[in-house]
Amino acid sequence: MTKSSKEVSEIVGLDLGDRFSQFCVVSRQGEVMERGRVATTATAMRKQFERMARARIALEAGTHSPWVSRLLEELGHEVLVANPRKLRMIYDSDSKNDRADAETLARVARMDAKLLGAIRHRKEQTQVDLAVVRSRDALIKARTQLINHVRGVMKSVGSRLPKSSTPSFHKKATAGGIPEQLQSALAPILETLEKISEQIKNYDRQIEQLSREKYPETELLTQVSGIGNLTALTYVLTLEDPNRFGRSRAVGSFLGLRPRQGDSGKQEPQLRITKAGDPLLRRLLVNSAQYLLGHFGTDCALRRWGLELAKRGGKNAKKRAAVAVARKLAVLLHRLWSRGEVYDPFYQSQSQAAVPVLPLN
Repeated sequence: MTKSSKEVSEIVGLDLGDRFSQFCVVSRQGEVMERGRVATTATAMRKQFERMARARIALEAGTHSPWVSRLLEELGHEVLVANPRKLRMIYDSDSKNDRADAETLARVARMDAKLLGAIRHRKEQTQVDLAVVRSRDALIKARTQLINHVRGVMKSVGSRLPKSSTPSFHKKATAGGIPEQLQSALAPILETLEKISEQIKNYDRQIEQLSREKYPETELLTQVSGIGNLTALTYVLTLEDPNRFGRSRAVGSFLGLRPRQGDSGKQEPQLRITKAGDPLLRRLLVNSAQYLLGHFGTDCALRRWGLELAKRGGKNAKKRAAVAVARKLAVLLHRLWSRGEVYDPFYQSQSQAAVPVLPLN
């Protein structure tokens, strides 16, 4: 009988650290059997846990959890990657330390694994491909920060740079003239901006190639107005498998685009969205929704529905409408992907039911 086919004999809580990780082994009766520390390296982890009988190992999602969870599963253990949002008892503890956190993880996993809100990590190759998208996003943020810095410095000496698109900012800034006294301070920044913009173009080409050669299903998603290769690829890589969701509507909640609930008695307050799930994909979907509702958006049932929602008035009505449309986009993209359908922009355009306006994210 292989290790993976045996019953779980012990429960382990593993608190991952950057250099060292604490673990606590608890019996099925709740007795602490062993405590220890192990280096957060593949060699040390393998040496420590391959000698152990099949166990249920609970660890929190974090930087090291993807590779650690894959290694432990390879060794035949049952691995539960806990959602940090579900473990407030750890963060709110007045006796918080790595040793105690490991024991708390073990005891929660022993009581009821569902209390951990276990998540599923992506496959290694999916994670590698997603790194291309995230690296591009990191450069976008860096470029924005540098541009804001240049404009701020110019204003501080009474000068202003002409308006320009973000990719061409370094050209317009150079042509617009940097004051002599700021040349030594800003010229290197403009050179860096030029290099960053070129690298972003390279990432765009990689994303287009990945979409075309490895993830052709993205073509189903780009049928929708406002959804480009970047958003489509990020969506496919983040969800990874459309069959993991029983209903398309569940994707909206998975990406944190549904309102929080705080009902008590007869009170049903309108709360902000949960912002659970992947923040990058959520931001891309909101950007796509804003494009769809903007001047260049293609006429379709979803655009009409969103514009009607924005007309209801009230503070930040347009932003609320964009979030609501983003949630519907998340559902629509999953339906197209899972069913392999051709997109009909006016499908059920007359049967759109009124929905509550989502709070601003």
